[in-house]
Amino acid sequence: MDVQRKLEILADAAKYDASCASSGTERRDSSDGKGMGSTAPGMGICHSYAPDGRCISLLKVLLTNACNYDCLYCVNRASSNVPRARFTIDEVVKLTLDFYRRNYIEGLFLSSGIIRNPDYTMEQVVSVARKLREEHHFRGYIHLKTIPEADDALISEAGKYADRLSINIEMPQETSLQQFAPEKDVRAIRRTMGRLRLKLDEAEESRSAKTKAKPQRFAPAGQSTQMIVGADAASDHTILHTSANLYSSYRLRRVYYSAFSPIPDASRALPLRAPPLLREHRLYQADWLMRFYGFDVGEIVDDSAMLPLDIDPKLAWALRHRDRFPLDVNRASREELLRVPGFGTKAVERIIAARRTTTIRVADLARLHVPRNKALPFIVLSDHRPAPHRLDEARLIERFKPKATQLGFGF
Repeated sequence: MDVQRKLEILADAAKYDASCASSGTERRDSSDGKGMGSTAPGMGICHSYAPDGRCISLLKVLLTNACNYDCLYCVNRASSNVPRARFTIDEVVKLTLDFYRRNYIEGLFLSSGIIRNPDYTMEQVVSVARKLREEHHFRGYIHLKTIPEADDALISEAGKYADRLSINIEMPQETSLQQFAPEKDVRAIRRTMGRLRLKLDEAEESRSAKTKAKPQRFAPAGQSTQMIVGADAASDHTILHTSANLYSSYRLRRVYYSAFSPIPDASRALPLRAPPLLREHRLYQADWLMRFYGFDVGEIVDDSAMLPLDIDPKLAWALRHRDRFPLDVNRASREELLRVPGFGTKAVERIIAARRTTTIRVADLARLHVPRNKALPFIVLSDHRPAPHRLDEARLIERFKPKATQLGFGF
């Protein structure tokens, strides 16, 4: 099989893994004439889009889609009837360098099916990164998938070369993982996450220590994970509780949510239809509320245990807590402003900076990049106060729901 056919198979096999962002690492470049590549912040990579709409910023491939495991939700499971391929280490290295020279990519996202055993697979993955860094002096972004139960020395070596490491927890509930992926052990996954956290903490202490010794390097962009949404019956409340636990226990940079996609010859235990992609979007919005806006899980998801699809979770919270509004923008604290619908973190910082020197009015909202229609019912400004009945009326939610559209027949 030629390399082009391998790439076609193994790039397509990798598209289901959503955790491929290229942010958060240290800054590196090759402007000194040594090495190749960079991790310039804000550049991302030469962004292109796959046929399924996902943004591709890295060479995102599997080393092989052959796998010993038979996870029911995975298109690459052992019992799946799909074409199989396997790159050699040198082929992945050459592809990465060739694609970089053509300005197609700025980095590599490498994962693999489990072949032989976890140690052998992890050694193959690490060898690609080692060769790129040491033999070709590649300074671009590298994200490696960590194999649960791999030897600790291999984990350490992976962190030496990679910018980010990740290990997928796969399902939000342990019972679901046992049902759909019996070869995988959630305790082993969490043990590996714990080992990664310890090494990340050690590297951070090494960087902050005031010594002449060179700081220890270990995955400066941290670790991340991914959960499949909609393959089991887990509610949004359960998913977000699992995420909150992962953030607090392992200091993850990101939890990625991947809407389940039906696969060929699927098990009867799996749903026949994919969940709405809007559910994945709402989970990401809720995740940001936890990470950047000071919300707890219990505040985001109400008793229904599912996020509403017709409005975003922050607006839903505000409508459930109308007694806290309207809020005086010129006097409210940062924490209170972050809970106003339409106010993002950057907008709040701009508001706080602006009100030190002036009184904020309605006309200032556009300059501060605040969506007026969303925010005005919830705020008081020097020249604006919503009518007392506005927050109490049942029709307020209808103002924010998307307008109904006529369905067409496609011809």
